[in-house]
Amino acid sequence: MEKKKKEIVKMLLNQNLDEKDEEEMLDLLINNPITVDVDKENDAKMTFGDKVADKISEVAGSWTFIIIFCAFLIFWIVLNGVILFNALDPYPFILLNLLLSCLAALQAPIIMMSQNRQAKKDTIRNKNDYHTDLKSELILEQLHDHIEKVLQNQNKIMTYLEKINDDKDSNN
Repeated sequence: MEKKKKEIVKMLLNQNLDEKDEEEMLDLLINNPITVDVDKENDAKMTFGDKVADKISEVAGSWTFIIIFCAFLIFWIVLNGVILFNALDPYPFILLNLLLSCLAALQAPIIMMSQNRQAKKDTIRNKNDYHTDLKSELILEQLHDHIEKVLQNQNKIMTYLEKINDDKDSNN
């Protein structure tokens, strides 16, 4: 049975692994639990910068931020373009453009850092799902083999009982 499982794993993996990696993968799939809480594992490895990047991405990607930022832009334009004639930033709002450019220049890489980390976490989650599915398939194959044996034994018992019943009927 063990050899059959290994053959199934090799067939399913169908990857170019060296022998050591392949044996480790087989042992992992067949003998060990493989589920991993990706979120918990990732949270344990997060640095302060990762946490800040996630928080900034969370805030910058919210409707609250968009609404507050739009209100700030309208306030800036009204204040400098309408209310104050000799304004800090008269039309065409060069200082506002500079502020927006600086914000975008800082915000984009921070959001990209957060997205890259999320992509790595998704990759780990996908690998974990693949291993779990592979192990489930192996377990199902093993259960299928056991059911086949049970059915064979049941057929033998039914044949034996029919034979006993036939012998009993012929003796009467």
